[in-house]
Amino acid sequence: MAREILQGIAVSAGVSIGKAFFTNRRRRSVSFEIIPPGAADSEVARLEQAASDVRDDLARARDNVPAELRDHAAIINSHMMICQDPKLIRAASQRIRDHHICAEWALDQAVEAIAAAFSAIEDPYIRERVQDVRAVAERIQTRLVGRHAEPMRPPDERIVLMAHDLTPADAMGLPTVKIMSFATAEGGKTSHTGILARSLQIPAVVGVSALEESVADGDLVIVDALRGLILVDPDEAELADYTDLKYQFENYQKSIRRQSTLPAETLDGYRIDVQANIELVEEVPQVLDGGGDGVGLYRTEYAFLNRRTSPTEEELYDEYSQLAGLLSPRRVVFRTLDVGADKMLSEQSQLEEPNPALGLRAIRFCLRHQDVFRRQLRAILRASAHGSASLLFPMISGLHELRQAKHILNEVRAELDAAGLPYDPDMPVGIMVELPSAVLISEALAQEVDFFSIGTNDLIQYSLGIDRGNKHVSYLYQPLHPAIVRSIKYVVDSAHRMGISVCVCGEVASDPYCLPILLGMQIDAISIAPQAIPGIKHILRRTNMEECKELLRDVLSASTVSTINRMVKETIYNRFPEELTFFSSMLDQDD
Repeated sequence: MAREILQGIAVSAGVSIGKAFFTNRRRRSVSFEIIPPGAADSEVARLEQAASDVRDDLARARDNVPAELRDHAAIINSHMMICQDPKLIRAASQRIRDHHICAEWALDQAVEAIAAAFSAIEDPYIRERVQDVRAVAERIQTRLVGRHAEPMRPPDERIVLMAHDLTPADAMGLPTVKIMSFATAEGGKTSHTGILARSLQIPAVVGVSALEESVADGDLVIVDALRGLILVDPDEAELADYTDLKYQFENYQKSIRRQSTLPAETLDGYRIDVQANIELVEEVPQVLDGGGDGVGLYRTEYAFLNRRTSPTEEELYDEYSQLAGLLSPRRVVFRTLDVGADKMLSEQSQLEEPNPALGLRAIRFCLRHQDVFRRQLRAILRASAHGSASLLFPMISGLHELRQAKHILNEVRAELDAAGLPYDPDMPVGIMVELPSAVLISEALAQEVDFFSIGTNDLIQYSLGIDRGNKHVSYLYQPLHPAIVRSIKYVVDSAHRMGISVCVCGEVASDPYCLPILLGMQIDAISIAPQAIPGIKHILRRTNMEECKELLRDVLSASTVSTINRMVKETIYNRFPEELTFFSSMLDQDD
């Protein structure tokens, strides 16, 4: 048996076996020193100089990006902006002056305050962006103690690259042909390490507990990026088993990729669009290579994070038009801002909200801060002239909000007409159905829009009254709870009665046990993580629509989660026993 088995989060599927090679263990300990009151100015200057030096380091890294990593240069630009972000540098400087503490201590406190604010964000994609702040702060701390960021030591052989955290800037010096896989101590499901690994098509596990304490350079390790495990010093039996699993997975990947450009059509001819959820333009090549039919959800929040000011209309237009052009003639759905000002816009004052997840966020924030909303709508409309674009309003709870948003949209259209700026006047407009109130009035809402996108992650949480990130109640997060299945079907039926299409977003759509249930409802599209597209299309093309409808009828007649889960697992496993080895599922047997 392996000396140790470490648990992490698989973010780029695969298996690798090789020797560990560390690039940046976390060596520093923060200095906790009180400074004389008269030394505050010089301490602030020391902090500002360290941040400026890191920004220069990042600029040099960005300017020397190798061809295979060029798509990730925009992430380095965002890290450069963090070096100037008032929420970080100005806040740390204020702590130096107010509390007479050294720059290292003040910076550490500022980072933890930002992390606390981000922890309240519902959307994991935005919540995990705090890792960008931590990564930049770590570089500044290194400068503060008088060291430069350590250059990458070139390995002599193919290795498993391990690090405390790995950013695109860290990876600029990587000889990528020698990297078999990544493993990091920091990071979550949406970390840039995962995006980087998936673009290089190598396995990666992040957020590995005790990685730096348990693994030494040169240790033989197995990276199981199917289950999120790191096996340290495996025995002969484990090596044999994983060598076989690696061979099976690689053959499976080759098989599904050969078929990934084929239509997502069931055996009896029912076809749907399989689209991608992304947050960066850099992810487009993976969508297209995997056979994606477009982008069903483009998260626009990233451009607003960790900046001194919110982006200009031209900055947003450049980003959105580039995306629309790259995907054309495929569709891209732009979701308007879906977080609150206190978590993303530096110029907005911190809001004191007891429950931010149910507070001033998403469409509520946009209707309150119409200058930001109008700027984004103008950019999206202008980008629609460069491809097939659609607009999506999040967190709509009723008709009044929707009509307010549409009224502002119409005013922006009139402004563009007056200015003679081109846009698509027929650009489809839809809403996210993710609140129980929207489910119950979905037929009325369907008369006001061109399409629905069902946000299952939030719909499950709000309908069942649980926070899936809370370990004490996460077992209640059940995607096939009778109330959830019936809610989704009610929305699909309402939409189709009104003649509009329905896309299902969220993890449910990429779960092989849940997909047949959705197909039985006759959804029009799904939007999932780019890396899941080839495998889900492979499953879908081997599915029979009539069997899906029959399974849905059985599920709708059941009244408990355990009954539904057991029924679905037995049916789907009997249908796809081999493929399910390479998928994970959210299903649980508990009620």
